[in-house]
Amino acid sequence: MQNQYENNGEQLQQGLEQPQEPPLNQRGMIAHPNLLSTLSPDQIRRDQRIGLHAIREFLQSKTSFDVLPVSYRVIVFETSLLVKRALNILLQNSIVSAPLWNSKTSRFAGLLTSNDFINVIQYYSQNPTQFQFIDNLTLDGLRDVEKAVGTPSLETVSIHPFKPLYDACVKMIQSSARRIPLIDEDENTHREIVVSVLTQYRILKFVSMNCKETKILLQPLHELNMGTTTNISAAKLETPVMEVINLMIQKSISSVPIVDEQDKLINAYEAVDVLTLIKGGLYADLTLSVGEALLKRSEDFEGVYTCTLNDSVFAISETIRKARVHRLFIVDDDGKLLGVLTLSDILRYILFS
Repeated sequence: MQNQYENNGEQLQQGLEQPQEPPLNQRGMIAHPNLLSTLSPDQIRRDQRIGLHAIREFLQSKTSFDVLPVSYRVIVFETSLLVKRALNILLQNSIVSAPLWNSKTSRFAGLLTSNDFINVIQYYSQNPTQFQFIDNLTLDGLRDVEKAVGTPSLETVSIHPFKPLYDACVKMIQSSARRIPLIDEDENTHREIVVSVLTQYRILKFVSMNCKETKILLQPLHELNMGTTTNISAAKLETPVMEVINLMIQKSISSVPIVDEQDKLINAYEAVDVLTLIKGGLYADLTLSVGEALLKRSEDFEGVYTCTLNDSVFAISETIRKARVHRLFIVDDDGKLLGVLTLSDILRYILFS
């Protein structure tokens, strides 16, 4: 089910060609001008507060609809669709999530994400006698799978497209969702309409392109208590894929960093990589090591991005504006893994710090 929806509202910068920018350094971060040497620590902290306040006002002044491209399509799955068919459609369209639609109730039925496929893997690994029925599993059967493995149910949080963008951000953080469907309602039939799905990445890119106050967010990460730098789960190239999948389930994470013997970051294995691995029902590939599985990774993988504790929110914002970033791994000057900074961490800091 596809829904074509045009954004005829205020046209802000969604992906327009930008003026020439400062070059990227070796980590992919913007090598911004040497502003820090001319500002006192008190000035930097004061500007940081001013910048955050301005960004919050910006988010309150815009709607979720403002973030959408001028023209786009959204793929929606009927809940009676086979899970294996839904997986193939996701991969064919290079997307990792899709809203679900219940035609019996004519209502939004939740959001299908890569986590749901990981739950399916966990269920059949725990119940091998049921594996013979996997080809007949439909999307509306995912709730039974979730109950059996004790994981949270399908994401059902949503928001009206014309509600303030700030409200959408708050809902995402409160529900630990990385994306939120925009649901409208037909005035005559009162049927729900799936308008689109808004992601944290698109929101933060929208802010970086349209809110100039990001340029004064110059405090380094080590002063801001952002990201996770303790109890970081990591794997080696020889780690079995199923062990990494179990880490994702246990820690409720969507990416596991891959390090060498010196704990230097060399790659990351992500939930979306699992989808590629089980494409076509080839669950036997789950016996591979991470190194072997990475050889099957999709060619359009965005890459692994890093930052250091000395980088600022402005530098990270510029990276998000220029590249499709979902998280940044925090490393030291030698490339040793120190932690991870997610888009949720950045959004939470902007909203509540």
